[in-house]
Amino acid sequence: MEQLKITHLIGRAPWREAVTYRDTWPHEYLLSGKDGQRELFEVVCARLRAGEGVPGTFFGRRNTYLFIGDYKYWLMTPCDRLDLDDGREYVLNRALLYRDRRDFVIQPGDSGSPQDYPENPGRVP
Repeated sequence: MEQLKITHLIGRAPWREAVTYRDTWPHEYLLSGKDGQRELFEVVCARLRAGEGVPGTFFGRRNTYLFIGDYKYWLMTPCDRLDLDDGREYVLNRALLYRDRRDFVIQPGDSGSPQDYPENPGRVP
């Protein structure tokens, strides 16, 4: 039942393209308040708190990713610092899965294009 809830919320969310990274790391995002996605943020955090997240790094920056369907999801602010009542906008991102190690480790030399995948991909933290 919980899986149906999160996929329903994801499906109706107004995802927008992150144009700044269109040619390097294409992904989409939404905002907690502006897009009225409080419930989705709460469900994502509940899943992460339940231990469903997977650690990864993006150019050395550690994050926790949630894998659902063909996408990985991540927050710009960790759930333990997220306060949906403080009036701030929080960001939830998603990107299509690469289905290789770059879903867990992005490092110098990666550009997001298969031809630029490093010969010695980084270790999963």
